[in-house]
Amino acid sequence: MQITQQCVVALTWTLKDTLGETLDVLDDPVEFLVGGNDLLPAIDSALLGKSVGETVELQLEPEQAFGDFNDQLVFLEPRALFPQEIEEGMTIEGHALPTGCNPDAPKDVLYTVADLYPEHVVLDGNHPLAGIAIRVQLAIRAVREATEAEVGQGTLGTGFFKPFQ
Repeated sequence: MQITQQCVVALTWTLKDTLGETLDVLDDPVEFLVGGNDLLPAIDSALLGKSVGETVELQLEPEQAFGDFNDQLVFLEPRALFPQEIEEGMTIEGHALPTGCNPDAPKDVLYTVADLYPEHVVLDGNHPLAGIAIRVQLAIRAVREATEAEVGQGTLGTGFFKPFQ
């Protein structure tokens, strides 16, 4: 079966930066809805017409991938607002930020705790790969027709290959 709009594709991948450094490797396939909201448009388009066993290699500039780094999405917040067990690398949904955080912080963003200081927490609402051109090699492991429910939802809930916002 060839990949068409509104079908489900199972992918594995290797992501590298433009210097060839490996950023991420996935060996166990993950399913995505082609033609829905699961994939970056450039990846969605590149998969069309492909079949199981084929690979797709792309170089994506930041504007095609996870966007440019936006310093307006970095916030310095009082450490006292957060639980003691907070750690670097943790994520916090914007709507769940503690009361007292900057009211200008968008609520529809996923924040990563970028740094911890005795008096402050640095929250970064950028995608971890924002501002980076990436090379992606996708291997197509399975293709199937999407169910009516999957098409109706527009997603399988897998958001790795879409921007945070």
